[in-house]
Amino acid sequence: MIEASDAVRGRPVGVFDSGVGGLTVLHELLVRLPHEDYVYLADSARLPYGDRSPEQVAAFALEVAEELLARQIKLLVVACNTATAAAMPVLRERMVRTTPGVEVLGVVAPAAVQAVAATRRGRVGVLGTPATIATGAYAAAIAAIDPFVAVTSVSCGDLAGRIEAGTIDEPLVAEVRAHCAPLRAAGVDAVILGCTHYPLVRPIIQRMLGPDTAIVTSGAPLARQVEHVLGARGLDSRAEGEGRYGFLCTGEPDAFCRRGTRFLQLPLGAVERVALGAAVAA
Repeated sequence: MIEASDAVRGRPVGVFDSGVGGLTVLHELLVRLPHEDYVYLADSARLPYGDRSPEQVAAFALEVAEELLARQIKLLVVACNTATAAAMPVLRERMVRTTPGVEVLGVVAPAAVQAVAATRRGRVGVLGTPATIATGAYAAAIAAIDPFVAVTSVSCGDLAGRIEAGTIDEPLVAEVRAHCAPLRAAGVDAVILGCTHYPLVRPIIQRMLGPDTAIVTSGAPLARQVEHVLGARGLDSRAEGEGRYGFLCTGEPDAFCRRGTRFLQLPLGAVERVALGAAVAA
């Protein structure tokens, strides 16, 4: 095992998403690795990523990574399904080229591994944003693990936006029911929630799919992977007690703070506004 200096071990883990959805991932990290420090960046001025082209998302992700690297992070966690699907190759290339000591982890692979382990009939469903589903990232990740698992992917339109708005009503339930119908028809017995917003409506999804369908979210398996990587690289913090966590956003801090508390299930505190790229600076 590689041993890092205490100064490097004490650096924060960087986490990013286009908005508040990735806070469901940060929540799992705070629970599993409470002694670590974290800095979370929400690119909320340019959300939703789910409606963007893969090229745009990759460009945004690189800008976010540069900002977090400037904050001396020791690991980068892409807590966004769309960014993971579209930008992991370019992010890893950037790290290998200029910052080889910083690993990049995303949400797709850990969830795919858990879904393959959970399915009994070899039929897995994926609910995701249009951009995530269009990349085929989950189907590819599952095929790499077990090529005999059948995957049914459903593009869920602006479900993430409706969840972020915070209104749980009959139209939302009807929308979730419509998205789940193809999964029921396909006979899936494990479903990946391929957007970090979707865990907030997990009870509705579970009701539509039935109690025997395993619901897979990315937060917990990704937190286990972060724990493993930090330990294997000798980067795990030696601090005792609770670590610190801070927040950056490219949009309005007050709006992010109001919505974010529901997703993180902990107080956010102060939120620092940052500008990334010409689109945000304008």
